[in-house]
Amino acid sequence: MKDLKYLAAFSIPIMAFLGLSLRGNWVWATPIFAFVCIPILELIFPLDTTNLHPEEVDNRLKQKLFDWLLYLNLPIVYGILIYALVLVAGQSLETYEFVGLVFSVGIVLGVNGINVGHELGHRQTTNERFLGKALLLPSFYMHFYIEHNFGHHLHAATPEDPATAKYNQSVYSFWFTSTIRQYFNAWSIQKKLLKNTHQSFFSFKNDMLWYTVFQISYLLTVTLALGTKALLFAICAGIVGFILLETVNYIEHYGLLRSKTKSGRYERVREIHSWNSNHVIGRIVLYELTRHSDHHYKSSKKYQILDCHEDSPQMPFGYPTSMVLAMVPPLWFKIMNKRVPKEMVVS
Repeated sequence: MKDLKYLAAFSIPIMAFLGLSLRGNWVWATPIFAFVCIPILELIFPLDTTNLHPEEVDNRLKQKLFDWLLYLNLPIVYGILIYALVLVAGQSLETYEFVGLVFSVGIVLGVNGINVGHELGHRQTTNERFLGKALLLPSFYMHFYIEHNFGHHLHAATPEDPATAKYNQSVYSFWFTSTIRQYFNAWSIQKKLLKNTHQSFFSFKNDMLWYTVFQISYLLTVTLALGTKALLFAICAGIVGFILLETVNYIEHYGLLRSKTKSGRYERVREIHSWNSNHVIGRIVLYELTRHSDHHYKSSKKYQILDCHEDSPQMPFGYPTSMVLAMVPPLWFKIMNKRVPKEMVVS
């Protein structure tokens, strides 16, 4: 039964559904739950630093339950999104209701969309990767698949990585630098992949071109079917979704830097190059994303078997709480800067 704890990840879309159904002040239930209630729970519940025994690892890898818990996010995310778009197009909402629903649906797109899409994007099967990319689409972040898998995991904790925040860089500055650089990096990676396989820019193998077509088609479909109000909602919710991702990126590698070897190359990515968190609520809701150090140490590992490494830099709070702290840069710097090893500071 303890494996069913990951059902708690669906608490976010449940709150969004309540907001859509009840409207009024309920439209703010999702952001309050995600960034007030969960941080409070993280302060109450103790840390869990235990790792699985080898036989437990084998057992968890054999259970398809963990995979289906991810797959289920696809109909849930799109169900919430379609419900919201139809509601916005057909109902006369107050401004505060519209804004509240933008944040509610945007949080679903970030947590149950991009986060799960990230996990599935590391899988080896084409079908799982397809599901992962589909979950990235409503946030206009399909390029994340290419940049993350072929760029970030290679350059993490180096100045070359747009998803690694510099020491003393605010999250607001990071939103712009990371978002823009990741998009153009994805195009650069795509061009190299096409060149390596002797394909032209307009080849069917140009995934970045397909991503652009799919995302524009999504917005055109929303506009033609439901109107400009729904289009505005889709754009704003998508932005909230990828801003959440970039906030997570910010806290995952803040201030960390890999050393260079005698040959001038960076040392390989190790468990000390990402911030780890063992706060149980954030771990469950984010499908163990908070054990990010082990994810970078071996990116092929599925979320249900990720380990805690004692030598990984540890966050004083869980990821949801840390995201809130990052919104107040002076407070974030005061808490986190003293925890960054001085020899690893990204200048």
